[in-house]
Amino acid sequence: MTSALEGIKVVDLTRTLAGPFCTMMMGDMGAEIVKIEEPNLGDETRSWTPFWNGESTQFLSFNRNKRSLSLNLKEKEGIDIVLGLAAEADVMVESFRAGALDRMGLSYDAVTAVNPNIIYCSISGYGRTGPMADMPGYDLIIQAYSGLMNLTGEPDGRPLRVGFSLVDLFAGMMAYGSIMTALLHKRNTGRGQRIDTSLLDGQVAAMSYHATGYIGTGVEPHRLGSGHPSLVPYQSFPASDGQFILGCANNGLWERLCRAIERPDLLDDPRFTDNTDRVEHRAECIDTLSEIFSTKPVATWVELITGAGIPCGPINRVSDVVNDKQVKARNMFVDIPHPKVPDLRVPASPLKLEDSPPTVRRHPPLLGQHNEEILSESGHTPEQIERLREAGVIGR
Repeated sequence: MTSALEGIKVVDLTRTLAGPFCTMMMGDMGAEIVKIEEPNLGDETRSWTPFWNGESTQFLSFNRNKRSLSLNLKEKEGIDIVLGLAAEADVMVESFRAGALDRMGLSYDAVTAVNPNIIYCSISGYGRTGPMADMPGYDLIIQAYSGLMNLTGEPDGRPLRVGFSLVDLFAGMMAYGSIMTALLHKRNTGRGQRIDTSLLDGQVAAMSYHATGYIGTGVEPHRLGSGHPSLVPYQSFPASDGQFILGCANNGLWERLCRAIERPDLLDDPRFTDNTDRVEHRAECIDTLSEIFSTKPVATWVELITGAGIPCGPINRVSDVVNDKQVKARNMFVDIPHPKVPDLRVPASPLKLEDSPPTVRRHPPLLGQHNEEILSESGHTPEQIERLREAGVIGR
């Protein structure tokens, strides 16, 4: 099978999560990724806990299918090497603070001077325009700034961070999709372009119905725990031994639920006649169902309700997901041979393409593992590479 992005060369100047997730997706689809890292330190996530045989699981999660070049970008020769790589590349992706690469000599104009048709993607917290363009942006800060935290948590509790780095991951996917679109545009026109991706933009877009609802009604959305602002019942419920999730997204499912739990009388309750009524009487509906569900264990309710064709399921832990039969059937974890972590296993690509599926060709690289290899391909002799090492331009 062919790889969809085979032959596409990418210079990766990103760090931490959003950018590395984007470039890993490209690498999974066959692109050649050269990851530029600071000598001795590398990507910040190399130092983030927890560690697996001395390697950060954070770094291991987002950096397969890449080669690592440890390069000092404070040295002109380091910048020249990046420009040399960019001259032969199809895509450059960066996640520096606004203005940082301009001062280094790696601005969009500087890069397009050596490669006019390159696709140059910037990933930042707030975008490259506007009054906050020069501010650093992190997943946590954008969760708060975008309104996501204010909508997450129990109604009478404090705003909460979503349990994983959703903002970063969403931005990485947006960058990936933008680059794919730009590559298609380039195929059709021969021209590259600049891409401006921000963590904030992604979350404003994802807010979707919350924002539109506020604009249309003037009513401020508020926290509903696991509930949904437009649907009832659509949330978690307590059983006798834990909690499970239930989703009745239409009146037909509500009718099935009432019959499945042997409470057809609820169908005649005017407070619960249709979804609009149930939303208006949310508390009464939830209290009524909670009292019913508290009498039996999770497994009983999940089997009964799913058997009636109603969306329902357990609230899994990470360990449950890692060992889940459906996840296994979907091949959503992949084993990767690694020189320091021989039993490395990580989440696989979610992309499912029959004729050009994602592949794993390289383990997450050791810092500077490919210095000589990449520089040799760029025309540097062994003597020149050694001089660069002695001068501190590349890592040892």
